[in-house]
Amino acid sequence: MQLLTLNNIVKHFPARGGMFKKSDGVVHAVDGVSLSIEEGETFGLVGESGCGKSTLGRVIARLIEPTSGEVIFDSKDITRLKAKGLKSVRRGLQLIFQDPYASLNPRMPVGEIIGEALKIHNIANGKERGERVKKLIDIVGLPKDSAYRYPHEFSGGQRQRIGIARALALNPRFIIADEPISALDVSIQAQIINLFKDLQKEFGLTYLFITHDLRVVEYISNRIAVMYLGKIVEIGNSADIYSHPVHPYTEALLSAVPMPDPKRKKKRIILKGDIPSPLNPPSGCRFHTRCIYAQERCRVEEPLLIPRRDNRLAACHFPL
Repeated sequence: MQLLTLNNIVKHFPARGGMFKKSDGVVHAVDGVSLSIEEGETFGLVGESGCGKSTLGRVIARLIEPTSGEVIFDSKDITRLKAKGLKSVRRGLQLIFQDPYASLNPRMPVGEIIGEALKIHNIANGKERGERVKKLIDIVGLPKDSAYRYPHEFSGGQRQRIGIARALALNPRFIIADEPISALDVSIQAQIINLFKDLQKEFGLTYLFITHDLRVVEYISNRIAVMYLGKIVEIGNSADIYSHPVHPYTEALLSAVPMPDPKRKKKRIILKGDIPSPLNPPSGCRFHTRCIYAQERCRVEEPLLIPRRDNRLAACHFPL
C-alpha cells in the first residue's frame, strides 16, 4: 500500500540580491519530483549537498509550501489542506532534523520538549502526559532522569534520541529523517541507525531517510532515490542499485564509497567541475556537464524518468 505519493513537486525560491533586494532570477531547488513510498519501508534519498534533498523533505512536511505539485499522504492531498486539516495530518507525519541541538529549545527541559506535541494535540495532560514522556525516554534509551534536564546537558547522540522521542510522541506512521546522523561521531551513528531499525520493527514505521552517506543508506533502506540538481535521476531497490547502477551519476557516487578491505581496489570516477548553479540549470540532461558518457542528445533533450531493467527507473538517454 502506498502511504506517500509525490506528483511533480516543484519548489522554486526567488533569488534576491543587491542593495534593494530585487529579484535576480529563480533558484530551482526541486524541479518536478515524482515518487511513491510504500507503507512499512525505508526509502532512502541520496545526493550531493545542495541537490534539493532537505528542501523536498520540508515540502512533504509542509514546513515550506511547494510552488506546484501534489503531496498525497494517506490518500489526502495535504498541499490543499488548511491549518485545521493539516494539524490532524501531522499526527501521522513527523520530521527529525539534522542538527540535534539547534532543533531543541534550550530553555525547555527535555520532558516538556517531548511532551509538547501531546499538549498541542490535546492527547494527554498532567500525570498521563508525564507517564507517556517517561515511556518515550525509556524507548529511545535515554537516562531515566532526562525529563528534568536541559538539552545542553546531553551529548550529540543523546540529543538526537530526544528528537526521535519527540517525533514518536504522536504515534506517527511516517517519519522524515533529514540527515539525522551527519552531525554525530561514527561510533554514535551506528547506535542511532540501529535504533531507527528497532523502532521500525516495534511500531511499524515508514521512513524517508535523507542522507549523503551511501554506506548508511545501503544498510537501512529498502529502496533508494538518487537526486541531482533538483531532479530524481534513478530509483530502485537498494541491492540492485549498489550492485549495478543504471545512471552515470549513481555510478560515480558509488565509486567514491570507501572499501572496508584496503586490499580491494575499485576504479574511482572523478566528476569534473562543480555542480551547476540551480539559478541557471543546464539544458537537456542536468548531469551532462559532468558526465563522462554525455553525447549531443544529452545537451539538448531532457531525459524522462522511465522504467529500465530490474524494475528500475532512470532518467538517462544512454543507461549503463
